[in-house]
Amino acid sequence: MIGIPSGTRILIATRPVDFRKGAYGLAALAAEVLGEDPFSGTVVVFRAKRSDRLKLLVWDGSGLVLVWKQLRDGNFRWPPIADGAMRLTPVELAALLDGIDWTKVQGAKGIPAPARIA
Repeated sequence: MIGIPSGTRILIATRPVDFRKGAYGLAALAAEVLGEDPFSGTVVVFRAKRSDRLKLLVWDGSGLVLVWKQLRDGNFRWPPIADGAMRLTPVELAALLDGIDWTKVQGAKGIPAPARIA
């Protein structure tokens, strides 16, 4: 699994893209279609027409990183196709990358306070 720093914005483009595009083609899509700066450190997830493939694009400070994944069995669970993007949490992204239904996972709400002793 790829480590995502805390506080990193994670966006998923909800409309499928042409998977022949490389890092700079996807960066141009992020800027033009989604209105996102692809060099800001935001993680942008793109989907193919076939639901078993995704590409993840992020600027790491020294260059664009492009991760491509195809599931051997099954399909990724995608949000409905629409224009724009939606935000994911790091927990939801990890579930998506593992091929798990990310809509059913949730992050911890916080660390519970220790019980007081009277």
